[in-house]
Amino acid sequence: MMAALAAALRAWAEAAARAEEAARAALEASAPLLGSLAALAAQMRAARRLPWDATPLGAFPELRARLWQKQRGAAEALLEQLGGRREELRAVRDAVGSAASAVQRLYREQDPADPRLPAALRRGPRCPSLADVLEGLQDVERCYRRLYLESKLLLQRLSLDSLADVEALPQSWERILEHYRENDVVKDTLLKVSLFVENHQEVSCSPGS
Repeated sequence: MMAALAAALRAWAEAAARAEEAARAALEASAPLLGSLAALAAQMRAARRLPWDATPLGAFPELRARLWQKQRGAAEALLEQLGGRREELRAVRDAVGSAASAVQRLYREQDPADPRLPAALRRGPRCPSLADVLEGLQDVERCYRRLYLESKLLLQRLSLDSLADVEALPQSWERILEHYRENDVVKDTLLKVSLFVENHQEVSCSPGS
C-alpha cells in the first residue's frame, strides 16, 4: 500500500506541475483581454460624455445608438473570452483537487499497524513527514480554489452599466495576481513531495508494500 501512496504522490506532482503551467497560461492570456476591455470601457464612457447635439454628429441621431450597440457587443465578446479563461482556472482547481483526493483516500486506507507508517510520519533532517506533505497538498488546493473564486467573483460583479469599474479591471486583476505570484506554496509542496518520495523509495518498493 505504501507503494501505491508513493505512486499517487508522483501522480499528484505531475498533475500539479501541469496545473501550474495551465494556470499561468490562463492568466497570461487574460491580460490582453482585460486591457482591451478597460480601453473599450474608457471609449464608451467618452462617447457618453460627448455632446452629440452640439457637434455635426447631431445630424445623425441613429449614429450614437449604433456606436453604443457596437461597443457593447465588443465588450460582451471580451467578457465571454474572459469567462473561458476563468473556466480554465476552474479546470486547474478540479485537477489538483482530484489528484489530492486520491492521495488522501490512499492514506486513509493505510493499515495503522503497518510498521512502515511511523517512519513515513516522522520528519527527518532533510525529509518532510507524510503529514507535512498532506498539509502541502491541501495548501495547494486552497491556493487554486482561491485563485478561481476571486477571478470568478471579480468577473461576476462586472456590469457594462458601471463602466468605471470595467475600466479599473486591470488594477483589480493585478491585486489578485500579486497574491498568487507571492505564494510559493506550489513550488514548496512539489519539493516536499519529491523529497518524501525519494527518501521513502526503498520503503515503497520493499516486498509486501
